[in-house]
Amino acid sequence: MIKKTTAGFVAAAVMAISGQAALADGHEEITVAYFLEWPMPMMAAKASGAYDEALGMKVNWVSFETGTAMSAAMASGDIAMSVSQGVPPFVVAASGGQDLQVVDVAVSYSDNDNCVVRSDLEVDKANADTLAGKKVAVPLGTAAHYGFLRQMDHFNVPLDSLTIVDMAPPEGAVALSQGDVDFACGYGGGLTRMKEHGNVLLTGTEKEELGILVFDVTSAPAAYISENPDIVAKFLAVTAKANAEWAANPNDEMLAVIAKEAGMDLADAKGAIATMKFPTVEDQLSEKWLGGNAATFMKGVADVFVQSGSIDAALDSYENAVNTGPLAAAKDM
Repeated sequence: MIKKTTAGFVAAAVMAISGQAALADGHEEITVAYFLEWPMPMMAAKASGAYDEALGMKVNWVSFETGTAMSAAMASGDIAMSVSQGVPPFVVAASGGQDLQVVDVAVSYSDNDNCVVRSDLEVDKANADTLAGKKVAVPLGTAAHYGFLRQMDHFNVPLDSLTIVDMAPPEGAVALSQGDVDFACGYGGGLTRMKEHGNVLLTGTEKEELGILVFDVTSAPAAYISENPDIVAKFLAVTAKANAEWAANPNDEMLAVIAKEAGMDLADAKGAIATMKFPTVEDQLSEKWLGGNAATFMKGVADVFVQSGSIDAALDSYENAVNTGPLAAAKDM
C-alpha cells in the first residue's frame, strides 16, 4: 500500500541536476524544470531563445519525469521554476511545509491524464468494481495519483484491496505491456503507450463531470518569486505569447519545433496537444482559475490525499499558495 508520509514522496524524488545551481553568478543564469513528451507552445519559445532574450540571461532547461521530482529540486535550490507541474504534486509539497506558489495555469488536460486497464481483463466503467484485488502502477503524488484515487472512490474499489506500485508513466506503460500490472495510471507519452495495451475507464469529459479536473501550473519557491518578481513576470509573458501564437495559428511548422523539443514524433505530438487547453492570461486571472477556484480545488485535492492516507495533513487554506502578481504584471508586457 501507499506509504503514509509526505517525506516519502519528496525524498524518493530527489535527483541530481548536473550540479547546476538555480541561479548562477549575479543572475546570469536561471534553471527551469519541464517535461519531455509533453508538447506545449512554450517549447517553441524555448527553442527560439525567446526566454533568454526576455530575461536577459541564459535559461538552462532540465527535464523531469514527475512533478514530485520538481518539488524536490526546488526545495534543494537546483531549479528556480517548474513549468507544468501537476497540481497534486504541488499540493503534496505545500501540505508538507514547502513554501511554493503557483504563478500561472500552464495547461488543462482532462484527456491526457488517465488510468488504463489491460485489454485482456475486459474491464470498463460498467464492471470497474472488479479491479478490487488487482495490481496497479501509479506515479505517487502526481495528477495521475489524484485521478486514480478519485476514480477508485467513484467505482467503489477499496484502496486497501489493491497492490499499488509507485512508477513513473514510462515505466508503468512497460509494466502494463508485459503484464506485470493489471492497470496503470499516467500522462503524456507514457499514457499514449499504455493505451496500446488497454482501455481507459472514463473519458476526460466524464471525469470533469465528476469534478476531477486535471491541470498543471508553473510554480516556484515563494522566496524566489518575492526576490525576482520581474524575472518571473517576464518568463510568464513569453509563455503567454507562445500560447497566443498557437491559439491563433496552430500550424505544422510550429508543431514540428514543439515536437522536437518534447522528444516526440510529429504524429504523437499532434495527438497529445490536441487534448490540451492553454488558458489565456485573462482566463487564468479569473475566478475560474487563479482568481479563486484553483485554491479551492487544491484544498479538495489535499483532503482526498489525507483521506487516502497519502499525506498526513492538509493546510487550512491554499490561498497563499497562489500568487497572481507576476501574471498580472505579465499581462501588460
